[in-house]
Formats: sequence, structure tokens, C-alpha cells
Amino acid sequence: MSGPSEPKIPRPGLGLIKRFVLGAVLIALLSAAATSTAGLLEVKDVGDIIRSGAKIEGIDNVLDSVDGGGPQTILVLGSDKRYSDGKGTPARSDTIMLIRLDPNKEATAVMSLPRDLRVTIPGSGTNKINAAYAFGGAKLSVQTIKALLNIEITHVVEVQFNGFQRAVNKLGGVYVDVDRRYFNDHGGPGGYATIDLKPGYQRLVGSDALDYVRFRHLDSDDVRAARQQGFLRQAKDQFGLGKLFGSRKELLRIFAAYTRTDIRSDTAIVRLLKLAFESSKHPIRTIHLEDSPSGEDLVASPDAIAKARKEFLNAKASSGLPPGARKKAKSTKKTKKKKTSTSKGSQTLPQGVFNDRRAAEDYVASASTRLPFPLYYAPVRFGLAAGSYEKDGARVYDIFDRAHHKYRAYRVAVYTGYIGQYYGIQGMDWKSPPILDNPSGQYRMAGRTYDLYSDGGKLRIVAYRTDRAVYWVSNTLSLSLSNKQMLAIARSLRWVGS
Repeated sequence: MSGPSEPKIPRPGLGLIKRFVLGAVLIALLSAAATSTAGLLEVKDVGDIIRSGAKIEGIDNVLDSVDGGGPQTILVLGSDKRYSDGKGTPARSDTIMLIRLDPNKEATAVMSLPRDLRVTIPGSGTNKINAAYAFGGAKLSVQTIKALLNIEITHVVEVQFNGFQRAVNKLGGVYVDVDRRYFNDHGGPGGYATIDLKPGYQRLVGSDALDYVRFRHLDSDDVRAARQQGFLRQAKDQFGLGKLFGSRKELLRIFAAYTRTDIRSDTAIVRLLKLAFESSKHPIRTIHLEDSPSGEDLVASPDAIAKARKEFLNAKASSGLPPGARKKAKSTKKTKKKKTSTSKGSQTLPQGVFNDRRAAEDYVASASTRLPFPLYYAPVRFGLAAGSYEKDGARVYDIFDRAHHKYRAYRVAVYTGYIGQYYGIQGMDWKSPPILDNPSGQYRMAGRTYDLYSDGGKLRIVAYRTDRAVYWVSNTLSLSLSNKQMLAIARSLRWVGS
């Protein structure tokens, strides 16, 4: 739906192993589940491939059994010990993630536990949660997490990052909404992994995808967890069972080569495949464990732990829509289309959002002359006074769909002033990018209709379509902008020169 008449386009011159573990596990499960959808269960073949991987020893007696078809919780551990590390170096679990497969719930629950979370480790006193892996491997990690959350853990998967590039490349890459500039050229001992990524919606393959999901410099544990979960969500949304079915055996071999797991019997495999297939139709719900800093560690109160446990076991696909919004109705011949709700009331900016028109115009002025469609920017900004637009101006670039059609795009990246928190404004003349599939609902503001995309009660994306392009406001990785703040920024969008 178009807004007011747009100006003519000015002529030039006129003014994302460690962080991939969840994706690896679910891609492997879904690719195996795809086999059954074609009536070719091939349990023996799938089982043989999974069993070809290394087994986690000594773990069986701490895992919980479930009735056939019952929900299962999978603990995924990503070790910080690489193949190249010297022998005798204790490994710590750099990634600790729980996946809840329960087709009777509205969503597949995913919860990351920050590695610096202070917990009681059975037999070892109080320490950071990732120390449990160093002291007693997967077995002690299971015991620690079960004691912390009081939940059953059915299976454990340990993952090393080496197979990540192969899996992503096999799938043809993943389109990812990269929130900001990622750059580091100081690698090796004493440094962080090198990376060179520019902001904007783009397809990540190979080392770029690995660099993005492994990034750990100048971020908090919460932001890193949000980045890996965002990568998973976007990967899951882009690959249907048909795509996974065609590559199922190779993906499973990659999975087996770079993981260790307790999953061995055909019975366990069949149950897991059934659950994975049934759960694949549900959205992913990210569960956040509220924590706070305490020295070099993080702490979570008993109330925060209880809340996270309840949400994890009872995942809901919350729309996260603001008052007055409606879910997008499926149009049928027998269903009368409902009228889109319209926002009412004051246009006063919500707390934390302020006018910054001149700086915004200056930031995008040059970029607007290099696009075949109008550049929309936000004359308001969210964040602290220390926040800013990323240097070098708005990024203008080419993007290609999977059929290799070329489109033009731009990205405005805004630093809020809080560590690791960047939101963005994206525009492109590719009108159907995967990220904008399946909106949660719609909202009417200032004569425009916006598509809303929610995640666990918060707006993740607010998008606006015109006849010539599509534009969206992206929340930060950890969804730190409120719904009102997201809507205020989207409402303010206007083209350069208007």
C-alpha cells in the first residue's frame, strides 16, 4: 500500500561452532524429519549416520526418559576448545542452550544461559555456569542446569564450530539482518576472531556467516545470545522441509562429524524426528532469563529463574501487537476481510525518542542520490545522548535474491548508546525479501498501513510498503526498544526532500 505521492528520483550528483549450535541441531533434526514427510522414514539410514558421530560417555544416568511422543528438552553445549588447542587445556562451554520440542504448545522454546551466570555446581561450590563443563564435562553441566531450573533434560548435544561453513554453504547461505558494522583485524593469540561485515540485510555464506555468529568482541552475553538466536530464526524461516529433504543425508553427515551426542537407539531417533517434524510448524519463542551484573559475574534471582522456567515449559506464540493492531487475516472467499485498525490519540514521542531531523538528513543525504527509489529516513532517534549514527553515512549496496536478480538497498544503522544495542532502518526495491514473510499483524498510522513482526511480546520489525520499494525499522538484537518506541520511529519515516 502506498503513502502520499513520492518525489521523482534525484539524478546522481543532485544531492553471524559456537554461535551456530542451535541452527545446526534444528537443521539436522528438520532435515531428518523431512524424510518421513515423503513416506521414506529410512530410520536405519538416519540412525547409522547419527551413530557414526562420537558418543558422549557417562551421560545416560543423568538424563531423563520420556513417554513416547512426550515433549523433550535438548541441551546444546558449544565448547570453547578447538581442535587446535593444546592438550590439557580445560574446555568451558561457551554456548549453553536449551531447546524444548513440544507440539502441544504454541511455539518451540529456546533459552540461552549466559556463560558468566553465577550458579551452584554440584560438588564444586559456586562458580560461573560454564565452569561445570570444565570440571565434569556434559554430565556435570546437565546436573548443574537441572538443579538451577528444575527441569527434565532428555538429550545432550555437544557441538564444535568446524562444520558450520559446510552446512551453511550446502543450504546456499542465510539472509541475515546485520545490525551494524562488524570489524576486527587483530586476530591470533591475545586477540579476537577477525571479521569484516557491513550493516544491512544480506546473504551470509561460509566464513562471513561463521564470523557473524562467533563474534564476541564489545558485546554482552545477552547480545551474543540474541545474535545466535536471530540467526537461527532467520535460517529456520528460509528453509522449508522440501529444501532440507534434498540435502538431508549430507546435512546429517556434517552434523555427525562435528557433534557428540547421547542419541543412539532407533527408538530415540524416531521419537525425536517425530517431535522435530511436528514442532517445525511452530514459531520459535526466545525465552530470556533476566539477570544483572555482580562484579565479573551475572546473577539471576529466584523469581527470575522461576519466571524463565514457566515460560520455557509453556511457550506461547505471543503476537506482541500494540493496542489497536490486528492479526493478519487469511483471505478466503467465505471470509469477510476485517477493517485494519487505526491508531488514535496523541502523537507525543514516547520516552527515549527525540527529534534529530537535521543530523538524520545529513546522514542520508548522499545515499539518497544513489538509489532508484526514494530513501525514507527517520527524523527521530532513540537512545542516549552518547548514541549516534554509524560513521561513513548510510550504506548503499546491491543485494541478490536466490535467482540472482539484483536489487538496490540501503541501511541506516543507529547506535543507542547502550553496549551492543543498534537498531536500523532498511529499504530496498526487492519487495519480497524472506525476512518480511508472514507478518504477525498490521497497524494503521498517519494514513499508512504497517506490517508488524513480533517476537515474544515485543515488536522485532515494523515494515512499510510502497509501489516502488519496501522499508522497515529493525529493533536491536535483544529487542531493547519498546513497542511504542518502534512505532514512533516507523511513523516518522519520510523521504529525503519531503
